[in-house]
Amino acid sequence: MVPAAARRAARPASRREPEGTLNALWGHGGAYQTWTEYLTRWAEEGGAGTAAAAARLPRLRPEDYHHDTWVRLVNQLTGAVGDRLQAWADSLTAALAEAAADEFAAGRALVQSRTGLDTVRALASHPSLPEDLRTQLRTLVDGQIENLQRQLEDQLTRAVRGGADPTWAEERRRTLRDNPLTTVAGATGAAGSGKAAPPAPGGGWSYDPATPARRRVITD
Repeated sequence: MVPAAARRAARPASRREPEGTLNALWGHGGAYQTWTEYLTRWAEEGGAGTAAAAARLPRLRPEDYHHDTWVRLVNQLTGAVGDRLQAWADSLTAALAEAAADEFAAGRALVQSRTGLDTVRALASHPSLPEDLRTQLRTLVDGQIENLQRQLEDQLTRAVRGGADPTWAEERRRTLRDNPLTTVAGATGAAGSGKAAPPAPGGGWSYDPATPARRRVITD
């Protein structure tokens, strides 16, 4: 039999990730724990409930963490952003449904919804995140914004095919394009100008975009 002392000595030493040292020094999970706790709350409450905490978020550097730990943190970031975007999209869809017969109310809902998008982009652009991660998150957010804009217009096309009034559909399409989600601060489009890029001639407009809008919501 192998002596007990030898068996104990043969046990491999447990691996400790870099943040383990930080735990011993700070008594908690350091920047990692601060960020994960913030993201959990932010995903539920959004920017309004977490503004003060956002200003205190510590800087994150991938070299300070084990690779797997960093991947988990990035996944939490993208998951929180996805949750907020989904909640925002659900709220906007419900507001547009309530404004089915009122283009002014629909335009107001579109404009007001940009506040939620600004909140998401603020997290994606947080200065405590590495630049390459900020770029990836902003690209993710902008892509989702542009995708929802397309989905809203595609729904109108399907609605007409299903028997909806074409005149109503064109009025709602104009409202969507007069108040595009892609004008949210910093969103892509028109070479990064923050405005939605119009299609090239013949690229799908169902009306002349140069004609005056029948109804437009002023954001100032």
